[in-house]
Amino acid sequence: MSPANWETIRDRKLEEQRSQLRQDWLIPESQLPSDNVSDVTDIPRTCGILSSRDFKITDSYDARGLAEAIRAKIYTAVEVTTAFCKRAAIANQLTSCLTECLFDSAVARAAFLDAHLDRTGQTLGPLHGLPISVKDTFDIEGIDSSVGISALAFHPAQDSAPIIDTLLSAGAVIHCKTNVPQSMLALDSVNNIFGRVLNPRNRRQWTAGGSSGGEAVLVAMKGSVMGVGTDVGGSIRIPAFVNGVVGFKPGKGRISDKGLTTGQLPAAENVGLESCVGPIARTIEDLGLFMEVVEHGRMWEVDPEVKAEEGWWTRSPDPALPLRTKVQEEKPLRIGILPSDGVTSPLPPVKSSLHRLTGLLQTHKDIQTVPLNPHTTAFSQCQSLSNKFFSAEGGAHLLSLIYSTSEPLIPWLSTRLRPKTPATLTHFRALLAQKSALSTRLLRSIWVDHDIDLLICPVAPHPVPPPDAWNAVGYTSAFVLLDWPAGVVQVGRVRREDVRAEMEGEEVKGGWDRVNRGLWDERFREGYVGSWMAVQVVAPPGRERRCWEGMKLLERVVAGRERARL
Repeated sequence: MSPANWETIRDRKLEEQRSQLRQDWLIPESQLPSDNVSDVTDIPRTCGILSSRDFKITDSYDARGLAEAIRAKIYTAVEVTTAFCKRAAIANQLTSCLTECLFDSAVARAAFLDAHLDRTGQTLGPLHGLPISVKDTFDIEGIDSSVGISALAFHPAQDSAPIIDTLLSAGAVIHCKTNVPQSMLALDSVNNIFGRVLNPRNRRQWTAGGSSGGEAVLVAMKGSVMGVGTDVGGSIRIPAFVNGVVGFKPGKGRISDKGLTTGQLPAAENVGLESCVGPIARTIEDLGLFMEVVEHGRMWEVDPEVKAEEGWWTRSPDPALPLRTKVQEEKPLRIGILPSDGVTSPLPPVKSSLHRLTGLLQTHKDIQTVPLNPHTTAFSQCQSLSNKFFSAEGGAHLLSLIYSTSEPLIPWLSTRLRPKTPATLTHFRALLAQKSALSTRLLRSIWVDHDIDLLICPVAPHPVPPPDAWNAVGYTSAFVLLDWPAGVVQVGRVRREDVRAEMEGEEVKGGWDRVNRGLWDERFREGYVGSWMAVQVVAPPGRERRCWEGMKLLERVVAGRERARL
């Protein structure tokens, strides 16, 4: 029997989602904002669905603070979970950020956790009672992982991913799964089942990013305490940047990536760039809590590809930052500033934002900024090599899966995703040799030769663009290729004066650069004003804790909270 048509599957899936939602948690259709309303971030407060207590629970705490409030019985896990489920339901109406709404099972789980606390006087773990959302790709037993492909709908997972078991063991409540692009191979989260994820700050003009777009939007809308995404080309860092939150990509193998549905053949990503699992949150401290939970989850006992051991995060042999030691020895912290990937020139708002940040860092006598050149360091070679890995597997199986229900490709993929001849063993061996040589060269040319402790660079060569207009991925994919930990920190907004500058006299570097300059057309510029500006903080391979500490330091500097003497 031939598979059902994709439209029939879509209608069934949307009806299933509607059945998972309580009507009293939804804004009546007649009261929903029109499509012309751009900023919907205040609607959860004003719509009348959240009580004042619900709003305080979802709006006033970071993860540690809320977990402590549950432990102290200021709130029950049930009322915390209910409040976040309500807010997630509202967020989904406004932004299409959810796929699976697990609200009934989440409240039942919260009731179990309350009973455990009452009976034992102890919490189950550091995430006790905290509602955590996960990207649709993560398998949960009995739940679909359709990843925006109709052919994968109504095929519930047989087992849960190790990261799900780790979160549950720490006391978390998994209350929903979040929306992604079709196949998760796009930088804007839209598919033919659940629709397009919208940026809640500007639904009309700003992308929500991808592929963890639904996750970042839900966290930004405060419908989840924190979320879990994956990153292979920037899929945690890009959505975090464009939605005004923070995200962290550890190195490959720090967190198990088993139990993920991708629509590709098993182990297909092993012949491409391998994705990393990581958190998205509203605070950098919450990212650190997630990493603590991951370490204590001992995933190396269930996944032989996990490269970690007890204490790798909490008792890292590498100091969190060489900051205190250096200050004691009267040596400055050295931060490399990489202004470009060498392939696509940053547009004026990106340049001016990084310039302002560099100036802030230079006001601290215990910090030295070190300019880095993407060409002399060979960083400019990363994008072309990354792109070769993206296409190494060929993609024929994924495309046949999508087409099996007569489903069309989304517009962004329609001109980019085509079946290719898989790389031969000889060709793939050559790619691996190039990767090894380039990684070795960059390890020396950036970290050793420049004697730096951290690296800071843009997330992209452009501000937050319109939907489907994201251009270059080289600024983010490079750190997957090199396997360097990287996190995103918000550093401000695009100012009106930033969009008045021109790029006169700068040579166009090539096709990527030419497309990027198209985003500096007059018709786009006004839309950038007020959008988020963020940078990446990067550390050497294996130095995840240093990267996270560097993110905290940068946040303090930007906020003006760092003392003159570090």
